[in-house]
Amino acid sequence: MYIKVKATPGAKMESIIKVSKDTFKISVKEKAERNIANLRIREVLAEYFTLPICKIRLASGHHSPSKIFDILIK
Repeated sequence: MYIKVKATPGAKMESIIKVSKDTFKISVKEKAERNIANLRIREVLAEYFTLPICKIRLASGHHSPSKIFDILIK
């Protein structure tokens, strides 16, 4: 399952907002440096979907605030 994420790195508070069935807005405290924010977004999604982090893959948008994640559900 693919989901679209609008990422906001460097936020004061972390949050996850479900905009539609496959679209989320995620704010994380980590800065967009050395892939740290992308890793934290994966962790937030893993908590939201109650999956291990290895089941969530960043498919597109490594250097962009608009990202596509692949959620590997059985």
